[in-house]
Amino acid sequence: MDQLVGMECQEQSACSQMLRGLQSHSVYTRGWCDVAYNFLVGDDGSVYEGVGWDIEGLHTQGYNSVSLGIAFFGNKMGSSPSPVALSAVEGLISCAIQKGHLSPRYIQPLLLKEESCLDPQYPVMPRKAQTSCNISMDCQSLVQNIQSFHMDTRGFCDIGYHFLVGQDGGVYEGVGWHIQGSHTYGYNDIALGIAFMGHFVEKPPNAVALEAAQALIQCAVVEGYLVPDYLLMGHSDVTSTLSPGQALYSIISTWPHFKQ
Repeated sequence: MDQLVGMECQEQSACSQMLRGLQSHSVYTRGWCDVAYNFLVGDDGSVYEGVGWDIEGLHTQGYNSVSLGIAFFGNKMGSSPSPVALSAVEGLISCAIQKGHLSPRYIQPLLLKEESCLDPQYPVMPRKAQTSCNISMDCQSLVQNIQSFHMDTRGFCDIGYHFLVGQDGGVYEGVGWHIQGSHTYGYNDIALGIAFMGHFVEKPPNAVALEAAQALIQCAVVEGYLVPDYLLMGHSDVTSTLSPGQALYSIISTWPHFKQ
């Protein structure tokens, strides 16, 4: 259960418009397929569909696959949801139980801290955290910046990717082999997320970075973290995003196991 700040509205038309803005932010800025929550409840007492019943949300790291994500919005900052909003949530939970989407023995709602709310005014990743690096010391600093952004701003438990590759030829651990990443909505539980650090729209990563990534993929197969007949896909193949950049995409599309 969450409460979104900075989204005040009291009428359905205004709340609908506010929600469309949040959806656009989620899709075009964060690179998700839709709003992170299963449902959102406005202060007007209306229930708005996020990803709905049948798609896993992206609302709470570590709990997305075992929970129903509901967010309140529309009320003034610092105030409690309206009586009609609270009543709507009770009805939604009852409906979830009746339809079999929630166990009758569900655990009482867990309230998320306000700092983790998905305010549509959240900044995108700082430019410094998206720059490239060619020296190991700079790459280490860059990884720390990315980690701070993912944890302090996005509310992740760590970097969203399993591994990151620098143009120094180094492979840097994100969440590593054994923890599910938060890199691609809808694919996190079946994919290994690898990110090249830098912008590669016009110019691709250098040779040592590309070789490091290929070696990492081969290591994943040898160690049993990837099946031998794995599929290789670019971020833009499964969600609306410019990542990994056309120059890099043109290269990985020639690698073994690539499937658009």
